[in-house]
Amino acid sequence: MNYNNKKFKPIKNSENGETAEDTIFIYKQDGKILTSEYSGGQIKKGHLIGLVDEVGNIEMRYHQINTKGKFMTGICFSRRASPMSD
Repeated sequence: MNYNNKKFKPIKNSENGETAEDTIFIYKQDGKILTSEYSGGQIKKGHLIGLVDEVGNIEMRYHQINTKGKFMTGICFSRRASPMSD
């Protein structure tokens, strides 16, 4: 799976998460290394860096500033959705 130049928005987040459907992530990928800039909703500006495994799952670290001017950092795991079967 190559995420380079793809745009994403969250569909589910943790209870204390600040990203929402109006947060847009723009991914760049070089080999297994993934980076992204994002903003929207409660996020004024954010960046992430992560590693993509062989099936497209991502382990990431992020830092962001929200619209209240608060700085946040953390770890995120993104799983590639399984294709729907007929």
